[in-house]
Amino acid sequence: MDQQIIYLDNAATTKVDEKVVKAMLPYFSEKYGNASSMHNFGRLAREAVDNSRKIIAKSLNANEEEIYFTSGGTESNNLALKGLFLANKSSGKNHIITTKIEHDCILQTCRWLEKQGAKITYIDVDKHGLVNPLDITKAITPNTLVVSIIQGNNEIGTLQDTAEIGRICKSKGVYFHIDACQSFTKSFIDVEKQNLDLVTINAHKIHGPKGVGALYVRKGVNIQAIQNGGGHEHGLRSGTENVPGIAGFGKAVEIADKKQLKNIEKLRDYLIKNILKIPRTRLNGASKERLCNNVNISFRDIEGEAIASHLENYGIIVSTGSACASHTLKKSHVLRAIGLNDLEINSSIRISLSKFTTKKEIDKLIRVLPSIVNTLRTMSPVANNQINRKGGKMTKIKDKFTEFAGSFKNEGEFEEELEEEGLDPEEVENKHFEEEN
Repeated sequence: MDQQIIYLDNAATTKVDEKVVKAMLPYFSEKYGNASSMHNFGRLAREAVDNSRKIIAKSLNANEEEIYFTSGGTESNNLALKGLFLANKSSGKNHIITTKIEHDCILQTCRWLEKQGAKITYIDVDKHGLVNPLDITKAITPNTLVVSIIQGNNEIGTLQDTAEIGRICKSKGVYFHIDACQSFTKSFIDVEKQNLDLVTINAHKIHGPKGVGALYVRKGVNIQAIQNGGGHEHGLRSGTENVPGIAGFGKAVEIADKKQLKNIEKLRDYLIKNILKIPRTRLNGASKERLCNNVNISFRDIEGEAIASHLENYGIIVSTGSACASHTLKKSHVLRAIGLNDLEINSSIRISLSKFTTKKEIDKLIRVLPSIVNTLRTMSPVANNQINRKGGKMTKIKDKFTEFAGSFKNEGEFEEELEEEGLDPEEVENKHFEEEN
């Protein structure tokens, strides 16, 4: 591509920071020993692994021996739930609590565990994607083993109250696991203050390399390995350590700057404010309890894929949902869980920022997006059918609108009547003033 790329799909993966690349390079061709080897050359590799373990442990307020390196978030989540279930199955603790908006690797793991005899409770969320901690309390039984929650949702960015859920789990004697792949280094995580027993993290969402992650496991948690081998990672995760990747992971955590999060959040809010100026748009997810880099918007009557495709013509890269599920035709279970219908789900796009995102890039998106939306709505059979359908009803309600315009005491009743007619009150009001002017 000749034009400059504006990459706004950072929830899928991020650009590897140059400092991370520099930290990794020696372990490809200079210090390339096996970290498990006993000779000095192997010890050089072991030092890199141990250093990264120390950095990551400190960032979570954990101990070094509680950090286990894996190949990424999916493996860590599998290890957390399967490892707990298999280790505790004989005790009768076979009940797992999770939510309907988890990443697919959690939901698919839970479905597999159900076939092995696990009992799974899938907690509902509200229209913003928030879990009510009281629902967690009510769902816990004497057989509950673990509560597993995604801290920051990968699609809509909603952040859960992990401190309160952790308090509940501790009081009930239940393990608490969070999937923090999207929230790690972006949101507060303290395994002691939030009573976290297991935490899933990865590198490639924080400007580190792909193919490396970690699982924090509190000392004393009863968990077992789910793959057999040479006993690496204190026997919990066998397999030769990915030394360059682990070195890069540690560096990415080390250089993560909380000051940059404020700038990302400021750009996010600026973007949301301007996109919502486009008629018939809605923000998906919570407005306050939200990842600093996440924007998820539905554009009524047009396909999100069409918007993404047109934006790519301008060199702007966004997505229509989770990258892990984008190769399938399955509609977003997250958007469905917060109450969106099929048309609304299909009309959604996800925009995710990073520390490298600039205001100039966001301004370009704000500049080109309205015309793309207008063009697509002009072409949309859904939009045109609704316009024709509503046109016949416009005359019917015009007198009522004129009456309403002089008195606000009946606003609620008026809006209810419009909604019963299948009309959007805001759209009708806009249409009225267009006709008057």
